[in-house]
Amino acid sequence: DEGSRRRWKEEICGILREIQAPLAPILLRLCHWMLPKLLSRLFLSVQLHREQLEMLLQAARRPQAPLVFLCSHRSQLDGPLLSFLLLSQGIGVPRVTVGTRMGPRLRSLLQCLGGIFLPSGMVWTRRDRDEGLPGAVLDAYVQEVLRSRQPLVIFLEEPPSSLRLSDPARLWMLRVLRALRDGAVPDVLVIPVGIAYDVAP
Repeated sequence: DEGSRRRWKEEICGILREIQAPLAPILLRLCHWMLPKLLSRLFLSVQLHREQLEMLLQAARRPQAPLVFLCSHRSQLDGPLLSFLLLSQGIGVPRVTVGTRMGPRLRSLLQCLGGIFLPSGMVWTRRDRDEGLPGAVLDAYVQEVLRSRQPLVIFLEEPPSSLRLSDPARLWMLRVLRALRDGAVPDVLVIPVGIAYDVAP
C-alpha cells in the first residue's frame, strides 16, 4: 500500500544519506586550491611515475569500462591526495571509500568531497549471509557508480598500515564483484595504486 511504500522509500533514502552526500563543487574547488599549498608545507616534493600516469590516462579513455583503483593506505591524507591527482589529470572526481572511525563533522565534510561510507551495522562475515536492505542499497549504489563510469577508489587496508585486507575493503570489493557477476557492467579496469611516504604524515 501507499503508506508502506513511503516508509520503504524513507528508509532507503536514509541508507543512501549514510553512504554518500551530493558533491559540493565550491568545497571541491577550495580543497583542490588548498591541497597543493598544504602538500608543499608538509613535503619537499610529491612524485608521480610519468609512464604509469600515461598508462592511466590511456585506460581512462577506454570506453565502457569504469576505473576501480585498489590502493595501499598509509595515511588519512591518501584519499584527498589521490582525489586531487585524478581530478587534476582530467579523470574526474572519484568516489573514495573511507574508513569507519571518524567523527560526524569530518564524515559529512568527506562525503561532500566524494567520500563514500558503508551503511551503519554492515560487517564482514565469511558466510554469505543476507545483509538485508542496507546490503541491497549498497549493491545498487556501487552498480550505479560503475555504470556512470565514476572512478571508484578502494583502500585495501586501514592505517596505520597492516599487511592484511581490511573488512571494509572486503565489503566494497564484494560489491564490485557482484556488479560484474550480475551484468551491471560488462567489465572494470582494476588499477593498483601504491602510495608511499618517506615519513607518513
